[in-house]
Amino acid sequence: MGPLVRIEPYGYLYTKVKLEDCEEIVEKTVMNGEIVERLSYHKDGVSYPRQEDIPFYKKQTRLVLEHCGHTLAEVDVVAVAAGPGSFTGLRIGVSAAKGLAWPDEKPCAACSTLESMAWCLAHTGMELCAVMDARRNQVYNARFRSTGDGLLRLCPDRAVALAELAEELKTSGKPQILVGDGAVLCYTTLKESGLDVRLAPPHLRFQSAWGVARCALEQVRTGRLTDAASLSPDYHRLSQAERERLAKEQNKGE
Repeated sequence: MGPLVRIEPYGYLYTKVKLEDCEEIVEKTVMNGEIVERLSYHKDGVSYPRQEDIPFYKKQTRLVLEHCGHTLAEVDVVAVAAGPGSFTGLRIGVSAAKGLAWPDEKPCAACSTLESMAWCLAHTGMELCAVMDARRNQVYNARFRSTGDGLLRLCPDRAVALAELAEELKTSGKPQILVGDGAVLCYTTLKESGLDVRLAPPHLRFQSAWGVARCALEQVRTGRLTDAASLSPDYHRLSQAERERLAKEQNKGE
């Protein structure tokens, strides 16, 4: 259906709008209140000039963004923290994003949870160490250098042992700001290893919608968006059930 243009106060919804349609829309609809029939949604020979008349939308109760003064039709990109994180939480979040994006074929941004948290501290000009508790004596981690207005990635997202991370940070020789829900967990261990680590302020330490949106903006600028069909969680390692199944299969083979 997109690109979509909604004209208020008439409530007209135009679909598949192209740049060359703009002059006609302004002249007929904006200036004179006339509908451009060919741009309305059509199905089975019936024209639906207003969004609420379209059968697909008519059956829905529109709650998304109702308190923001906007509608989903105005959203250009659907962004979601796609991992790492809780397997169940990632599946729920990604499924919700796919559901929002699929009907209107909106592009999607599969944002790294770790990078999204780091964006909240991109203004500091320091090295950032994003950490999340991955259990099994590991943390999900990614490292960045903040440039004042952006991020330079120093390593890919990964699951790494805390002792291994400590050894890697020693080679940096620079103070590290810890960000993420694993920051407090890692702080004491890294501090005892002789590292200059600092906790991010509480209001900037955890994942936020702003961080995900800022991460998504970078994907828009660099052309790294995907579609709803291709959007998927990034778990970074096998689930416990998958690990146990593989272990059983290996035992059988022996």
